[in-house]
Amino acid sequence: MKFIYYIASLFLASSTFITAQTPDEICAWLPDVRGWQKPASKEVFNPDNLFDRINGAAPLFIENGFLEMTTCDYTKGEDYITIQVYRHATPEDAFGMYSSERSSDLTFYKIGGEAHGDNGSMFFFAGSLYIKIRSSLSDEDTGNALQLISKAVADNAAPDADYPAMIKILPEENKIPHTEAYITSNYIGHEFLNKVYVCQYKQENLKYQLFAIEAGSGEEAKEILKKYFTFTKQPLEFEEGFLLIKDRYNGDIPCLWKGKYLIGIYNDNGETIPDAEAKLNIMINNL
Repeated sequence: MKFIYYIASLFLASSTFITAQTPDEICAWLPDVRGWQKPASKEVFNPDNLFDRINGAAPLFIENGFLEMTTCDYTKGEDYITIQVYRHATPEDAFGMYSSERSSDLTFYKIGGEAHGDNGSMFFFAGSLYIKIRSSLSDEDTGNALQLISKAVADNAAPDADYPAMIKILPEENKIPHTEAYITSNYIGHEFLNKVYVCQYKQENLKYQLFAIEAGSGEEAKEILKKYFTFTKQPLEFEEGFLLIKDRYNGDIPCLWKGKYLIGIYNDNGETIPDAEAKLNIMINNL
């Protein structure tokens, strides 16, 4: 029940900001930056012409609900700070795109829902926006300028930006920091596993993933399981509760089904994960 109230309050708090994201409004959010000329013009791309700007990366953006990208440049002589603001269909899609490009080699910041970058680049998500900022310079002053711009955009887009609500049910124990993700389709190679919230964990020398799917209803959750059990050639008569999926490609996958929720645990090498059911119950109890 707490989780349901949380989702409702989050939606009401953020819905206003999700709608106020036209290219002109986005450009109006950009602050003055000492020593830099504010953007004098902008370009706008949509799913039909995004390939013209980012070419090979476009399909993944479109898979993650991409709607529109606004780009513009701060200038200082021959140097530049390029801003690309990608608007997605939902905050989950924006987070999913951000998490797919996240690099653990960069420094993390509390800007928007999460940010990472260095003195020459900054990447973050806020509301239904995924923002990428890059500069031709990479000194400390430029890094400070990128943070200033990022904070201004994030605060205008969604001042209370955070991870999607379903990420909140993932337990903290053994979590590998900054590995939360949202997989829009084909999780672990299966076309019926879509819109999956996932995080990486490490317990001693064993790595594993916890994942969660929020289906539209209990019947939809059951249909996902029926497709999975058809694939694994397991009996199609099953009930809510703990289930063991015997995936011939991914090993045994312990799973809990409760209403519209499917919770699972998975290891790349198919290894047995200690206390798997207990770990899944923690997530169920966090709903």
